[in-house]
Order: sequence, then C-alpha cells, then structure tokens
Amino acid sequence: MINKSNRIFVIHIILSSSYSIYNMIMNHLRLILYSTRPRQWVKNMFLFAALIFDRKLFVIPYLSKTLYGFILLTLISGAVYITNDILDLEQDKLHPTKQLRPLPSGQLTKQIAVGMAILLPLVALPLSFLLNSWFGTILLIYWLQNILYSIWLKHIVILDVLLISLGFALRVAAGATLIDVEQGPIGSPWIYMCVGFGALLVILGKRRSELNLLSDLADNHRAVLASYNHKFIDLLIYCVSTSTIISYSFYTFNATYHQPKNHSMMLTIPLVVYGVFRYLYLVHVKGEGGTPEQLVFKDQPLLLSIILWIITATVLRYNYR
Repeated sequence: MINKSNRIFVIHIILSSSYSIYNMIMNHLRLILYSTRPRQWVKNMFLFAALIFDRKLFVIPYLSKTLYGFILLTLISGAVYITNDILDLEQDKLHPTKQLRPLPSGQLTKQIAVGMAILLPLVALPLSFLLNSWFGTILLIYWLQNILYSIWLKHIVILDVLLISLGFALRVAAGATLIDVEQGPIGSPWIYMCVGFGALLVILGKRRSELNLLSDLADNHRAVLASYNHKFIDLLIYCVSTSTIISYSFYTFNATYHQPKNHSMMLTIPLVVYGVFRYLYLVHVKGEGGTPEQLVFKDQPLLLSIILWIITATVLRYNYR
C-alpha cells in the first residue's frame, strides 16, 4: 500500500512531467508559428482587394467567406515558407538575419518542419475546395507554383522575380472567386497588371538590398543573385515603376463596371505616384527595401500615403451610386 508521502511524490512527478510536456508543446507551436512568418501575413490582405473594391465589404456572407479564405491562404503560405526554410537550410545559415530563424538556428528540428509542411496543405487545400471550387483551384496552383519555385524555378534569372509577382496576382484572383465580382469572373484585368507590377517593384527593391547587404556572399545565399547586378536591377526598377503607375491609371479610368462614371477614382493617382516615388527614394537613397513588410510600417510618409489611398479610394468607391 502506497503511503501518503509516496502518493504526494507520485502526484508531484506527474504534475512536473505534464508541465514539462505542456511547455515543450507550446514552445514547438511558437516556433512553428514563427516559421510561418506572421509578418508576411500582410501580403495575404490582397485577398480582400476584390471584396473592398467591388463594394461588398459590408455584405456579411461575402465578408465571412473572405475571412475564411484568408485563414486558409495563410495556412498554405505558411507551409510554403516552412518548405522554403527546409530547402534553403544551409544557405540561410550564412545570412546575417535568416540564420536566427527557428530551423537554421536549430531551435526547430527538420523532422517537425517537414511534418508541418505536409500537414498544413493536407488540411487547408480540401477545406478551400469546400469553400469554393475556383478558390481551391487557385490555392492549389499557388501552392504548386511556390513548391516548384522553392525547388527549382527560383534559380532561373528573371523568372524568379516574375513568379513571386504572380503570387500576388493569384491572391487577388482567389479573393475575387469568393464574392461574385461584377466585372467578369475575376474582375478588371487592369487590377492584376497593377498588382503584378507593384509587387515586382517591391521584389526588385528587395533583390537590390540583398546585393548591398551580402556583397560578395550574395550568390552563396541566393544563387540566382550571381546573375544580377545593380545596373541591371536599377534598369528593371525604372521600367516596372513606370508600368505600375500607368497600369493603375488605366485601372482608375477604364474599369467601367463599378467605377464612378465621372472617373473620380483618378483622384487617387497622385497618392500612388507619391507612394512609388517614396519607395524608390527609400531603396536608392536610404539603401532600404530588404524587408518591405517592415518598411511599410517603419517609414511614416510611405505608411501615410498608403492609408490616405485606402481611405480616399474606399470613400470614392462606396459613395458611388
């Protein structure tokens, strides 16, 4: 028969073990969450573009579907980031900041990372098809494209940046499938041109920053960087920044289905021009652009221009009758 002191000892061992297991599980969940790059989730906000600009933000069924879609897209993109960390493990160990991530730093084991990279799509993709078949198809394309990118396509010069840009256009298209947009199945083609060129501008700015940061070690971290130089990237940036402004201007003028008939959306063009110019200033003069998701919130003039654009465009859109 177990005496009282022994029972207390057993209970203490059980509670201590349970607490240790709980801490271990929570620590791994924290590391997995960090590996999905919460700071990058802001990119998935492009899913809401169709909801907002098709004037359906306050239609609860569409809003609910888009929120569910955002969660599923975040799970898929999280799996993509984990996969990328697995494949780039050795190169990330050479990067001054990426080496601090859970996987390169050794805090998260490769086995757990592989398990989550498989589990997240197995959960998210079937649910995305249940939400909407076209939405599921676009998420499947997005996932496959990014897996191919991580394995092979990121090593092909020019194609590497174009495919990242395509990912942003797919986000917008995925959101459009959830709300029955007025202008065709996925909305105005000009919005995709604008989003694609805008994303390309940011990506090229990031590439330029990587060349500055890593210097002679750039191609060891990202092999494709050996095919780029500052002169070539600057030339591409000049072309893409012009294309971004032009495509957005055409969008405000020619999207006839749900634009104000007096073309008042063109009033937002100066805000976009300022935003593009400010970003170019930060990249070329300040030498920034390596972490665009942080730069947006760190640079107050850039953040203010984005906020003013969102407010102005929303007011013009929703006041239209």
